[in-house]
Amino acid sequence: MSQRYYNQMWADAQHELSDLLAEELPAEPLSPQKDRVVFVQRVATLYVRYIQICRKLVEVHDLLLHPQKRRVVRASLDAVMGRVLELKNEMVEKEFSEYHYMDDILYALKLTPAKLEIPIPHYFLNDVSKTAQDRKGMLMDIFKMMEAIKSLDSVTLEEMTQEEAIKIIQSAERARQGRLRAKLLQEISRSKRKDAETADTISAAICIQKAWRSYIQRRKTQHEERIFLGMVMDSKYLEPCPDEIAVLAAEADTRIKQKEYEEAYQKSVQLVVNELREMEAYDMSLTLKSQIQQWFFECRNATGAFPEYPSEEDGGSSLIFEEKTPEQLKTEIDENEEKPISRNYSSKSKKTEGKEKLKKGVEAEEEAGLKMLPSAFLPDLEAGNKVYTDVWKNRDESENFSQKHEVELIKEEMRKVVEAEVRVQVDEQMRQELAEMKLAVDKDKGVKPKTNAKKKKGSKSGKKKEKDLTADRSLESLCQELVEQGLLKQTNNVRMQDYLGEYSYLGTTLRQNDIEPMPSLSDVRQVLSLYAVLPLGSPAVHEKAPLIKALLLVGPSGVGKKMLVHAICQETGSTLFDLSPLNTAGKYPGKDGLAMMLHMVFKVARLLQPSVILIEDAEKMFYKKTPAAETELDPKRLKKNLPELLKLIKGEDRVLVIGTTKDPHSADVESLCKMYTKIILIPRPDYSSRYVLWKKLIMKEGGEVTFALDLSSLAKNSDGYTPGHMVQAIRSVLTKKRILQQARKPLTAREFIPALAKLDPVFQEEEEALKSWYAKTPLGKKRIKAAAGKEEELPPPPKGKTTKTKKKK
Repeated sequence: MSQRYYNQMWADAQHELSDLLAEELPAEPLSPQKDRVVFVQRVATLYVRYIQICRKLVEVHDLLLHPQKRRVVRASLDAVMGRVLELKNEMVEKEFSEYHYMDDILYALKLTPAKLEIPIPHYFLNDVSKTAQDRKGMLMDIFKMMEAIKSLDSVTLEEMTQEEAIKIIQSAERARQGRLRAKLLQEISRSKRKDAETADTISAAICIQKAWRSYIQRRKTQHEERIFLGMVMDSKYLEPCPDEIAVLAAEADTRIKQKEYEEAYQKSVQLVVNELREMEAYDMSLTLKSQIQQWFFECRNATGAFPEYPSEEDGGSSLIFEEKTPEQLKTEIDENEEKPISRNYSSKSKKTEGKEKLKKGVEAEEEAGLKMLPSAFLPDLEAGNKVYTDVWKNRDESENFSQKHEVELIKEEMRKVVEAEVRVQVDEQMRQELAEMKLAVDKDKGVKPKTNAKKKKGSKSGKKKEKDLTADRSLESLCQELVEQGLLKQTNNVRMQDYLGEYSYLGTTLRQNDIEPMPSLSDVRQVLSLYAVLPLGSPAVHEKAPLIKALLLVGPSGVGKKMLVHAICQETGSTLFDLSPLNTAGKYPGKDGLAMMLHMVFKVARLLQPSVILIEDAEKMFYKKTPAAETELDPKRLKKNLPELLKLIKGEDRVLVIGTTKDPHSADVESLCKMYTKIILIPRPDYSSRYVLWKKLIMKEGGEVTFALDLSSLAKNSDGYTPGHMVQAIRSVLTKKRILQQARKPLTAREFIPALAKLDPVFQEEEEALKSWYAKTPLGKKRIKAAAGKEEELPPPPKGKTTKTKKKK
């Protein structure tokens, strides 16, 4: 596609975004919605529309060449992804479910279910800082070195005894004699065959040719009929056509140009900054000094005294040039200084506070209803939309055909940066000058100068800094030790799109009939893309979006829990740590050893972020009663320390703990739910997902899906089997020999049934047990109350005290 196409797509996305912002930020605030269903419907509609904008911006950012435009698009894309997460959180809070079914919204907006897929931007992996690239490269070198050491250990030569050597020589000699004997017998049979040949060879050959040609023609005719009826795809469409190859080559060329343009942009930025510092910095400082000096005298003339200079935390001299009078500015500075000091309130202030609360309670009663939670991303969306409207919407780019950077825009942007640098230097000088002026005035009046300056309280944070137990060690040595201990692992090459599953087409119908549907594998993939992939991939999204520190994946064996963890790591370039109870057993013994292990893991996870910490069999950490066979493993050793370390994870730390369990019943529900804020239930696949799985997995293993293979009956008969079971059955059937026989003997559904019969499926009782366990989780309890009509539709407003007050003792 041309750059004009992507510019037009960007314009369309911004137009849709401005329409959404007009709905979300109207001139007059919307009245609270009392009907929960209507409120959820509105939020879900916004959610779907934001996803469509996100899909367009992902494509634009991926293939747009202009480096300055890409920065604006990325800022808008981060804000849109954050807003999608906020709306998802709204729906979960109001609908009491992690899964939502929006068939009516898709129908109204004329969209297909595929349009609900969460897009994953390419810059998660491509636009990584040089420091992060060097660290990842160092980690890969360690993995390669450890693999080489393991391979050398496995190829250790052992001494051979005399008896073993004699046996090897004997077997080789017997094989040689057998080959000679077979060759002799072959020559004898060939000589006999020559003698038995008759003159009827020509007629026999003609007969065979007739049978073979008729068979080949019948197969060809049947295949053409199926193609004509649309039952089979023509082979020429299965291979990429020349146009598709040309498009892929153009995209690769575009990405190479993006890197070249980005390097040229960075060099231009550095040149412009140096030029501005040389040419304009001196004039900026003189102008700022004269303005600040004028403000000094204006304040003195208006208030009778020199003002206090704003601190760096308040903004320094930038606070002076806001549209405020000298009196307003002086009172604002004085209030900021007095706020941390005055902590004790008088009795009058308490009474007025109580009255204010009473008024607020009355207003809450009048305006009871459901409202949208305040958003951290709507201001960013407004700012991005304003930049697009002011700078790029009507910009004439007829001369910039190659879509390279524009120097004038760099100057406008960098001038603010240089001015901020100059302002800091000027503030230091003017603070000194103001102090000298005050000192001179005080001397004239005979006032003694104040020696003790007011110290602001509250500057020291009450939180203790985490003690660094490995301050004297390098990152490389820590990584090497963790790899040797098996705590830092290499991820498998799987992506989120490899987790196959179909949309749940019956979800809305079942809910309308008061039946809670089990989610499909497609729903699971979307939820994990929202909760794990988007926050880990984007620092801006992770910092402002609702923080999720720990996820728990619950489901029977074989549904793909571990595969999803590896897919999350691959999509975001995350480092994978393994703190599973079985993996940590016997490593770093004792309390000090445990503290050191956790400290090393979390320290390296922060340095190599984004990072994922996997805990397989998460229920073992919270056993109600530890089985006798696992007592020596001490599976509960992380129960106390790990939740405490989770509290230290902040918005800037892209570290996610993911637990997996197939037996949550053996754990204490309260403790498990306290650690894992989000619990995702993964069921066995439904019919539509099984149909897709059989088709894709057979083709992936080298099989051919023909008319002879009845996928529908195979999907029907495999009810209860997980994707893991299907992979095992397919691999046991599709041997190398069977793959070579497909041309004359196509695959049939009957061949896979015996392989499936050897495996134990997930029975209905096991699935019902998981559903009943999930009902005991906080979200499950809310869902049950909502279904029973016992939930509080609206939060009760705070009531003021109108009764008799208690007497003081």
